[in-house]
Amino acid sequence: MSKNIKLTMYISVILPFVLYGCETWSLALREEHRMRVFENRELRRILGPKRDEVTEEWRRWRSEELNDLYSPNITRAIKPRRKGWAGRAACTVARRGAKRIFMGKFEGKRPLGRPRCR
Repeated sequence: MSKNIKLTMYISVILPFVLYGCETWSLALREEHRMRVFENRELRRILGPKRDEVTEEWRRWRSEELNDLYSPNITRAIKPRRKGWAGRAACTVARRGAKRIFMGKFEGKRPLGRPRCR
């Protein structure tokens, strides 16, 4: 397959699969780094080796070159999705669970002890 088809498949199939549910993730710097490593590894697989202009040898793509070539960074794709989810959660009906969790308002108490058998 050509590189354009592989890149299109990466954008349309692999990224949505990887980013499913990312609106609710709480990413630390370690997880963001791991996501960038995953993205760079997949882009290197898709693009293959690069011919160096100076030494005329084949080499791997560097991270800066991948960022220049493919600008929508995976961590930059997560942040707008999170903001969109927060906006949708703020507009939902008050009795739904997502809004109660989002606002931090819990009503009532849970019963103590083990649940009864039915």
